[in-house]
Amino acid sequence: MKTHERHVDVIVDSDRIDGTLVAPGVEIPGVLFVHGWGATQQQYLARAREVAALGFVCLTLDLSGHARTVARRETVSRERNLRDVLGGYEILAAHPQVDRERIAVVGSSYGGYLVAILSELRPVRWLGLRAPALYRDAGWELPKLQLHREQDLVAYRRSFVPAAENRALRACARFRGDVLIVESEHDELIPRPVIASYRAACTEARSLTYRCIRGADHALSSASSQQEYTRSIVQWFSEMLADARSAVREPAQTIVADPGGVRAIGDSASS
Repeated sequence: MKTHERHVDVIVDSDRIDGTLVAPGVEIPGVLFVHGWGATQQQYLARAREVAALGFVCLTLDLSGHARTVARRETVSRERNLRDVLGGYEILAAHPQVDRERIAVVGSSYGGYLVAILSELRPVRWLGLRAPALYRDAGWELPKLQLHREQDLVAYRRSFVPAAENRALRACARFRGDVLIVESEHDELIPRPVIASYRAACTEARSLTYRCIRGADHALSSASSQQEYTRSIVQWFSEMLADARSAVREPAQTIVADPGGVRAIGDSASS
């Protein structure tokens, strides 16, 4: 957990001694988790609890067209789902404990595609992508399901896509934070060229961590695959938090010891 350290001057009678006040940090990092197409926030809820235990404020959400709003599944577009993700980001960033300079976004498949785009629209420190999907830029406002009928996504995903030719990849190319990319070894929906495209796009990233879950399919159908992904997420966030943790120096304070037990605290410059 981040702490704040503040130098203080402690005055007792006519003497002045040095002290350091150490307190828990008021602001802590936040993480937004975004599920894949056809899933719900339950995909990330247990993982959010584990990450929160490390010292993060976490938010999961159900995209429009899923869970309670599944009736809109046939009509929901990428535009609408991106607005969902932006709305979730704003809720997280507005939390009184969240440090807006240290926000992570994590997404699976379609959710990974959306959070990659989000990273260009809002401040993001850490970007986590599990089997991130790719879609052609055309038809942005069309129903998402219509894309599978009108665009040959199977062929599109079997070829390497340069960053300049795709909105999500362009966002990754401009991202300067830390990136985690997780691949499933036997992914039937997101072939290796897609993962290669995302990895190649992250040229400006501060760091890029790549992990492949051996024997896993796209849905992480086996318990062992689910557990391995959870371990990957928790380990990565542990490393990122340790890397980001540093002492915060604030203006010196003067504390005057009062015989009556009352302490007056003020700026040392005014004492």
